[in-house]
Amino acid sequence: MAMQQPVLALDIGGTKLAVAMVTPDGNSHGFLSEPTHKQRGPEQVIAHLFEMGQRSIAAAGVGNPGAVGISCGGPLDSTAGILTHPLHLPGWINIPIVDLTQSEFGVPAVVENDATAAVRGEHRFGAARGHDTALYLTISTGVGGGSVVDGRLHRGAAGNGGEFGHVTVQRGGRPCECGRRGCLEAYVSGTNIARRAREALSSSEVPSILRESTPVRAQDVAAAAASGDTLARDIWDETTALLGQAITDLVNIFEPNIVVLGGGVTRSGAQLLDPVRHIVRTTAMPPAAAHVDVVLAALGDEVCVVGAGALALDLMEATRV
Repeated sequence: MAMQQPVLALDIGGTKLAVAMVTPDGNSHGFLSEPTHKQRGPEQVIAHLFEMGQRSIAAAGVGNPGAVGISCGGPLDSTAGILTHPLHLPGWINIPIVDLTQSEFGVPAVVENDATAAVRGEHRFGAARGHDTALYLTISTGVGGGSVVDGRLHRGAAGNGGEFGHVTVQRGGRPCECGRRGCLEAYVSGTNIARRAREALSSSEVPSILRESTPVRAQDVAAAAASGDTLARDIWDETTALLGQAITDLVNIFEPNIVVLGGGVTRSGAQLLDPVRHIVRTTAMPPAAAHVDVVLAALGDEVCVVGAGALALDLMEATRV
């Protein structure tokens, strides 16, 4: 039956490409994840992405896709189907990704900001299911955000609403990729947790097991902090404090039922979640504080892929006669 037709989901990350076939029950099939190699430029990366998509269709064994959903960091123009200038993909300017995808696979396609896709995935199939108002933050190479407000996906006037990674947490603070200073992303993304640790190591003589890590990665900082390393713990405590502060501000604005955290940095689990949840519950304004929970993404590492699939399923449902 047409109602059961699967979709192809493509996720274009700064570090990795991920693809899968997604069935209407939210399950992924033929999942593949491979390095982006963004230095090769858009033409080669997109060719690789499409080749992965064809492999996924063949491996999944669930039939041909009825639509394709694409998730990618912004800025992008979801209405025109163009990646205008994604911050995590330098040199990608006005790439007509939807037209290219439709030409490759012969079915309708849709593109959305990766965190917008992720919040749709979590809302349709994951931790935010059944909640009218939900926020999602992806804490990975960068920090993105997405929201469902009163049951509807919030896109904003130009389709890039929900850039939660670019709220200011330190006035005049660290420089951010977006060109401003003091953004949340400049402190709590995996990239910047590692960078802050490297800066602390070079500017101090404090003993730290991180001196044995080359290069220092965010997961090294988390592990060292958990083991009691003083330098790493200071970095980690600042990370959770600033993330908790930013989420509290968002809770005060949106008054959501639930805030979902995903992305690579959240693999640290309770070490990240517990202090952030405590900050939100004790500092958000009542009654919002009593009505919100902060949880980890139920869809795990596949959240953006399943989210892209959810958007493609939405597209099929909207266009079905």
